[in-house]
Amino acid sequence: MVEITHLTKLFGEQAAVNDITFTAGRGEILGFLGPNGAGKSTTMKIATGYLPPSAGSVRVADFDVVEHPLEVRRRVGYLPEHNPLYLDMYVHEYLDFIGRVHGLSGGTLRQRVKDLVGRVGLTREQNKQIGALSKGYRQRVGLAQALVHDPQVLILDEPTTGLDPNQIGEIRQLIRELGQDKTVIFSTHILPEVQALCDRVVIISRGQLVADAPVRELAGLTKGGAVIRAEFEGPIDPEPLRRLPGIKSVEQGQGGIWLIRTAGSTDQRGAISRLAAQQGWLLLGLRQDEQSLEQVFQELTTKQK
Repeated sequence: MVEITHLTKLFGEQAAVNDITFTAGRGEILGFLGPNGAGKSTTMKIATGYLPPSAGSVRVADFDVVEHPLEVRRRVGYLPEHNPLYLDMYVHEYLDFIGRVHGLSGGTLRQRVKDLVGRVGLTREQNKQIGALSKGYRQRVGLAQALVHDPQVLILDEPTTGLDPNQIGEIRQLIRELGQDKTVIFSTHILPEVQALCDRVVIISRGQLVADAPVRELAGLTKGGAVIRAEFEGPIDPEPLRRLPGIKSVEQGQGGIWLIRTAGSTDQRGAISRLAAQQGWLLLGLRQDEQSLEQVFQELTTKQK
């Protein structure tokens, strides 16, 4: 549904986006991550037709954003990082206006606005001026305007900014529901949000793509691997453990606990269990601690420095 191919964006001699390629399919929620200044917002603006690329291409529902910008905009709902709203308009009035911009009218538009107001939690606020709303409710208005024309693709730049924990939970649930039949690309700095929502993650750093993988496979892209905590009854010789393929280090912890660090994402517990049986060690427990998403993100986005 969204195909980004060798995309580059230059501002003078600086490459804000440098030759990145990835796709997002229908029914997929893609987390688009990176540190501040990595090029996320620039990529999103190009994908929605707000900025032209310097090189490469972006296609949305088989339409090129440069050659067919209006066709792309009909199929995309966009919530930018800095949510632009007409603060002197009333919520209901504003959503009606945005719907008419997209060609909706009459009973269809009225029902669409009514449904959206309830869906994003604006029922009690719909007759207020947008300028009188809190930041969190303004964010909800921005999300509603991105949905008013029922787009095939949703591109959301920091969609939960300014929301309280209860509101975040509600918007997450809405994104989860939308992701069942739409393509959703969203950026966030709240990494637990990525684990809760995303099928796949794309990470960029300094304009370059550094990761594109399902969330569960991200740990395998770093050198950190995992830590296995093995508990044995009585002393053991750690040298056979150190000789196992894929083992980086073996250190003794407190009591009978040994900390075994692996070189990648492959689960080594089976090999350790078999080795214990061969060596005649009594194995009392075996637990693998995966790298957190925060650790993976930090390693992938700082190793270029």
